[in-house]
Amino acid sequence: MRRIAAAVLLLCLLAGTAGGIQIVEFCPDPYQSGDPDEYLVLEGTGVLDGFVLSDGEGGYRFPPGTLIDGRLVVARNAPAFERAHGYLPDFEIEGWTPAVPDVIPNGNLLMANRADELFLYRGTTLIQQVAWPADVHPREGQIHYLEEDIWDPRPLSIGQSRLLPATFEGVAVTAFAAPDCSYEVFSAAVAAAERKILVNVYEFTDPAMAADLIRARERGVAVTVLLEGGPVGGVPPEERAIAGALNRSGIVVLAMTTTDAAHAKYRYDHAKYLVIDGSTVLLGSENFKPGGYPAPGLQGNRGWGACLDDAGLAAYFQEVFLLDAAGGDIVPLEGTTAELRTPWAPSYTVEFAACRAEGARVTPVVSPDTSALIIRLIEGAEESIAIEQAYITNETAYDLNPYLAAAIDASRRGVAVRVLLDSVWFNTEDDADNDEMVGVINRIAAAEGLPLAARLADLEANNLAKIHNKGVIVDGRAVLVSSINWNANSPAFNREAGVIIEHPDIAAYYTRVFLDDWDASGENGAESAPGPDRLKIVAAACILTGLTGLYLYRRRRT
Repeated sequence: MRRIAAAVLLLCLLAGTAGGIQIVEFCPDPYQSGDPDEYLVLEGTGVLDGFVLSDGEGGYRFPPGTLIDGRLVVARNAPAFERAHGYLPDFEIEGWTPAVPDVIPNGNLLMANRADELFLYRGTTLIQQVAWPADVHPREGQIHYLEEDIWDPRPLSIGQSRLLPATFEGVAVTAFAAPDCSYEVFSAAVAAAERKILVNVYEFTDPAMAADLIRARERGVAVTVLLEGGPVGGVPPEERAIAGALNRSGIVVLAMTTTDAAHAKYRYDHAKYLVIDGSTVLLGSENFKPGGYPAPGLQGNRGWGACLDDAGLAAYFQEVFLLDAAGGDIVPLEGTTAELRTPWAPSYTVEFAACRAEGARVTPVVSPDTSALIIRLIEGAEESIAIEQAYITNETAYDLNPYLAAAIDASRRGVAVRVLLDSVWFNTEDDADNDEMVGVINRIAAAEGLPLAARLADLEANNLAKIHNKGVIVDGRAVLVSSINWNANSPAFNREAGVIIEHPDIAAYYTRVFLDDWDASGENGAESAPGPDRLKIVAAACILTGLTGLYLYRRRRT
């Protein structure tokens, strides 16, 4: 009887082994020189006797009796893998440390960076095959992973998080708009802090916001600030002065950047949020700069933000912060003793006070982990979509931005779609930026007879410095407030942070702000305003008129 039971158990193990074990992850081109930290992951349950990994040239098998129950990591060099990931693999190929058992090699399995294959055999039966660039598209630092039988559902690089979607009910929300009331909400939130403030922001150059954090530190609040270590154009002198002032007060200032120890986790740490006392999250579209959080009555950017009170939501964003603020790519940011200065700004008439609402449903949107939630939001629209963006760029010359494509598809099923883009000179001076994008959208609308319209914002009419928003309103019920630009990089390769807020009062608030910008821009928006291209045309016309007049004058004299 025991023999029969043992035989049945063995057959069950073998059956489970044959059907369940597979390669679910590998990285053929990591960042370390010579790729000693390349690795693969098997997943399943059973005995690995008879299983062989191969690339067609070399391979390895496992010591007799090796069991797998979940994930099993095999790295080329265990110490190198630990430097990259913070923990040791289950097996290694090259035998660098006695702490990690070795596989049994047959030849040398080295995964090529650009083109190669992996084969998983059980005995002589091929169980699985994955090839690149056929099945996955290789890139330095790219982790290829299998999820629901799909390879690489989103780009994933070494050190990045793998957060899952989450939704929080009953959240208290204070919605605010820049430049009207953004600084007031920020200052009040920081002033209420009692224990801890975690700050993650792309750029920080505002002396008033720094002073608020310093006052919090002086009353005993622990403050940590994480900044992008390599923003476009480099870290400005104003930010180094801010970092110096914060450090002198006892505030820890860190930067995410590529070092000798590790490659930066994200192309840019472009998020803009705070976590306060493990109970409050403040986030939005604006950097911590005078234009994003100006003093009341001073001109600044149009941006959206939200202060959200909920312990579960705060824990979610605290986890994001702690993941991002750890690792070899995090270093202290060296500050200076330069004087802090706030640049002059024109006066501004405040139109919008903050709006408070209870009982909201809030879903974090964290790039690159859950950026796809934006498309789901747009695809779920039934009546209306309002989009206000700093800019929108297409994927290629032939492929629309996926978020824009989803909005245009919504208009094809009868959803009224409005798109408002920034008109400041650097977003309209080239041959393929916002003014051309507005033209493309409106031509599609006219050609297909769609309830779709796009405008350039009239900044002068609304006394705004620029549109820096990255927001969407759907059906007057749900709003995206975020740092996520609509380009190819921001959703897929940056660390970004946002939320989808579902509450009618909050949606109505942002709708009022949007309509104020939309209506001020007129039917054609700033398309009719003299931008750089229009000025060139006017100047050329003046020169031509002058030359014509000179010609006629000379002709009369002869």
